[in-house]
Amino acid sequence: MNADSNATAPCEALLLDNQVCFALHSTSLLMTKVYKPLLQALGLTYPQYLAMLVLWERDGLTVGEISQRLLTDPGSLTPLLKRLEGEGLLKRTRSREDERVVIVELSDRGRALQAQAQRIPPCILGASGQSLERLQQLQAQLLELRNNLQKSL
Repeated sequence: MNADSNATAPCEALLLDNQVCFALHSTSLLMTKVYKPLLQALGLTYPQYLAMLVLWERDGLTVGEISQRLLTDPGSLTPLLKRLEGEGLLKRTRSREDERVVIVELSDRGRALQAQAQRIPPCILGASGQSLERLQQLQAQLLELRNNLQKSL
C-alpha cells in the first residue's frame, strides 16, 4: 500500500458504528419518532411533553427551576412555555418578591392532561421490545453516564 491508501484506511476509533455518541443520538431520534404520534394525540410536542412531565411532578416551579431540571437554557424554554400557556395548559406569573422570576403553574386542563399521558409509558415499553427491568437498568447506566459527563465540564 502507498501512503495515500493508509490515509484513507478506516480507523476503528473513528468508525461511526463504534461511537457511543452516535448510538445515543440515533436512539434518541428513533425514540422521539415513537413518541410523536402518542404526543400528537395529546396536542404536545416532545419538548412540551418534557416540560409537562416536570410540572406534573412538581407544580409551581420557576422557569429557572424547570430549565435546570430539563438541562436546557431558560431563554429557549420561554417560547415553549408561552405556547403551552396559549393552549391553556399552564399559566405564568411574575413573582411578587422578584419580578424577574416567572412562576409556572398548571391549569386545570394541564392537570387533566396527565391522566391521558399515563397511557404513554406502556406504549414506549412495548415499542422498546425490552422488559421493564432491562429498561430501568439502561436508564440507570445512562444517568450515570450523564452525571459523569456533567462532572467533566
